[in-house]
Amino acid sequence: MPQFAIGEIARQASVPTSTIRYYERIGLLPPSARVNGKRRYDTTILQKLGVIKLAQRAGLTIAEIQTLVHEFPAETPPSQRWQAIAGDKMAEMDKLLEEIQARKTLLTCTLQCQCPTLDDCAAGSQPENMCGQ
Repeated sequence: MPQFAIGEIARQASVPTSTIRYYERIGLLPPSARVNGKRRYDTTILQKLGVIKLAQRAGLTIAEIQTLVHEFPAETPPSQRWQAIAGDKMAEMDKLLEEIQARKTLLTCTLQCQCPTLDDCAAGSQPENMCGQ
């Protein structure tokens, strides 16, 4: 199987070479082969980088990606891995959506602000100000 330099793999995967080195350092990717002291990869590394990118797009942290990739028995099917991770992540996303909606509601309220000073806004001391209450 052909071996490629880190720069070529980085270009094909659309990631910086530093990202590949970092993923290797933290154990997310296996150590690369070395030829004359330089990293060499076969194209299977692109699939591993693709899984990492997919997980990142789903909002998984590096720690969660580590769990997805390494902390299940080897025979665990991908569907069971995703289900285990996704359940917790969905609950986290629901909470985040609630927080975002509350912030949006507050910002919408500030659009009607008639307070003479910012201090009055925070205190909710003006009857026309509903945001501070």
